[in-house]
Amino acid sequence: MKRPQGFDRPPEPQAPPSAPQSEAEPATDPIPVQRLLPERSMPVDGQQERAQDGARDKSRDRAREKARQEPAREPIERIPSNREISRSLREARKERARLERGEVRRFTKRSRRRRMVWLASLGTLAALIIGVGLTAFSPLMALKTITVTGTSRIAAATVTKALADQIGRPLPLVDQAAIRGDLAAFPLIRSYSVESHPPNSIVVRIVERQPIGVVAVGRSFALVDAAKVTIATSAGRPGGYPLITATGEPAESDAKSGFAAASDVLASLPAALLARVDTVSATTADDVSFTLRSSGAKVVWGSADDSDLKAAALTALLKSAGGARLYNVSSPHSVTTG
Repeated sequence: MKRPQGFDRPPEPQAPPSAPQSEAEPATDPIPVQRLLPERSMPVDGQQERAQDGARDKSRDRAREKARQEPAREPIERIPSNREISRSLREARKERARLERGEVRRFTKRSRRRRMVWLASLGTLAALIIGVGLTAFSPLMALKTITVTGTSRIAAATVTKALADQIGRPLPLVDQAAIRGDLAAFPLIRSYSVESHPPNSIVVRIVERQPIGVVAVGRSFALVDAAKVTIATSAGRPGGYPLITATGEPAESDAKSGFAAASDVLASLPAALLARVDTVSATTADDVSFTLRSSGAKVVWGSADDSDLKAAALTALLKSAGGARLYNVSSPHSVTTG
């Protein structure tokens, strides 16, 4: 049998039993004598050797697995001395002071840049305000010339004289309200506009009222425009303008009045046809009629609607039926004569 120290030794040879003697002798067990010989390794067969190798491999694998599962032991750090701790604290304080100085420099630089931008902006704005103020009140910008255009019935010199109180004012400070009040004294001015021409002149563009007819006022006659504003008066009837006998107020006060309809019709007539109108009458906005100068023929116009079609139809009738005494164009698509 195989043992840790090898196989069992072979059995020792025993002496053959001695012949029996006549007298009984005391029997004693023989003392075994062991020979002091070096032990020899007994031969091992291949199957046993493989079994031993497998057992050793398994033991090594278990040891590795156990070592892998056990947490690694951290090395024990050495406790620093007081001198080393003091040196570390000094270095940390120096590093912190360095970082704080860098932050202060960055913040100061950013604040300085922002302050410079604000100062530059404020300086530019102040320079602009001062420049505008100096320009506005500078004698170089004082008003010296007033030019009036667009007048025919009104003398331009009269308008210029009325605005003379603006002379000498700085051009940006010309009083527009004062100009409006000065021009309101001229009833023939329908509208106006003021243009500044630096450095020292303005242009006043005037739109005059255009007369459309004559209105009898007692024993005199007044030349009026579409707003029934009197442009001129005379003892006799002015030539070249139709006599308006319509009732009511102008369109600004009553858009449905006879006068408003008559003025709209006269304003829509071509110049050649307007020159042949002698009188215009209307009691409502839908019954405008007028008479022609040379023939005295009557034209029934109706309302001011479709005035362009009616004017074209009347022009054609005057050419084709010039001897008629009545022209009815109140319905421009179905005109009649009589």
